[in-house]
Amino acid sequence: QLQLVESGGGLVQPGGSLRLSCAASGFTLGYYAIGWFRQAPGKEREGVSCVSSSGGSTNYADSVKGRFTISRDNANNTVYLQMNSLKPDDTAVYYCAAAPPGVRCRLILKEEYLEIWGQGTLVTVSS
Repeated sequence: QLQLVESGGGLVQPGGSLRLSCAASGFTLGYYAIGWFRQAPGKEREGVSCVSSSGGSTNYADSVKGRFTISRDNANNTVYLQMNSLKPDDTAVYYCAAAPPGVRCRLILKEEYLEIWGQGTLVTVSS
């Protein structure tokens, strides 16, 4: 069974940091481009960040540029999202999803060509 499993969410104070992980099972993550998405209460899901299968290309939503960093460790079948300077507006369920190689990040962040989704991990930024 092809699965993505997110972890690393939790409660953090404004200004704090968290690192989310997206681990793959049943397939080789390194063949896929990976996107991170989030859905805040009462809002539509939005694309946050994306990394190409090689890791050579990344993309970020304007709202997280300079604060979030996406990276991947293909040897460990895992993609990470380092989130710094967190704000209450970052509160959401965060999901990762996989797209075939060659799909550009700008399309992935629009949720096009995504084949595998994780179940999500909740991030709450509050004092």
